[in-house]
Amino acid sequence: MNEDPTQAVADTPRPARKRIELPDPEAAEAARPGLRSLIGAYVSLTKPRIVELLLITTIPAMLVAARMEFDALPSLTAVLATLIGGALAAGSANAINCYIDRDIDQLMRRTSRRPLAKHQIPPRNALVFGLVIGAVAVLGMGLLVNWLAALLTFGAIVYYDVVYTIWLKRTTPYNTVWGGACGAAPVLIGWAAVTGHMSWMAWVLFAVVFLWQPPHFYVLAMKFKDDYAAAGIPMLPVVAPARRVAIESVAYGWAMLAVSLVAVPLGATWLYGSVALVTGALFVLECHKLLGRVNRGEDPKPMRLFHWSTSYLTLLFLALAADSFIM
Repeated sequence: MNEDPTQAVADTPRPARKRIELPDPEAAEAARPGLRSLIGAYVSLTKPRIVELLLITTIPAMLVAARMEFDALPSLTAVLATLIGGALAAGSANAINCYIDRDIDQLMRRTSRRPLAKHQIPPRNALVFGLVIGAVAVLGMGLLVNWLAALLTFGAIVYYDVVYTIWLKRTTPYNTVWGGACGAAPVLIGWAAVTGHMSWMAWVLFAVVFLWQPPHFYVLAMKFKDDYAAAGIPMLPVVAPARRVAIESVAYGWAMLAVSLVAVPLGATWLYGSVALVTGALFVLECHKLLGRVNRGEDPKPMRLFHWSTSYLTLLFLALAADSFIM
């Protein structure tokens, strides 16, 4: 716990704050993909798997909000509009992220197959695509749901692309921590879509996802540490010892477990509480196992925690959705 990440940053490559020159897009003109491949490339820009994970937290939040506020189910129109708007908004943020990160994506094996890194799509087209679907998402949320949900949607896009991608990601090893706000935003958006305001339960669920994200992304960065180092991105596993990363994962895991249980006195039932306790305890146990392997000098096997963290979030919010019918 005494290592100073600031000192460690000084010993690593400087963050890639400046754009790295890309090959002339016209040079790839002859390799322009067919229509089917082109559509697939645009879909890939939105990072569908990340969109799915974000939406997992939206629907349960809407169900609980409707049960707690109105003792009813949310309207089908609100659910569909929020899901479609949320998917478009997340896709927009991801597409713009690909545009901004097109320089470093070429330097990392994990991202080298993204459409802009492979020159399947001109960068300007990707940016316009992201901006257009983002505008459609925000306007659609405002007109079909409510303007608080639309404002939160707009804020999440701006935070992810401007605050996180342009600033935090390239300048601080705690980019994952502070960048977690946009990843937890779907909970607030779903709640606002139903009620038009926030409540303590909404903020508790937001906090659970916010605290879940550092361990989830820390271990992914441990796996691809060399990629981030090559691109000059100061992820914590790049600039700090593995032990510090593991200790912080344990700390965030315990905080996440504690906050998840706060939902019970706020109105969640025994079903959610039981699932939160069991799955949260298993999450924390996996964090401790990660720390133990690091302390023993063994292979930390970070992807074990990464995959379990995804299962944890899915199970927790499925329990929350089922819980809304018991309330």
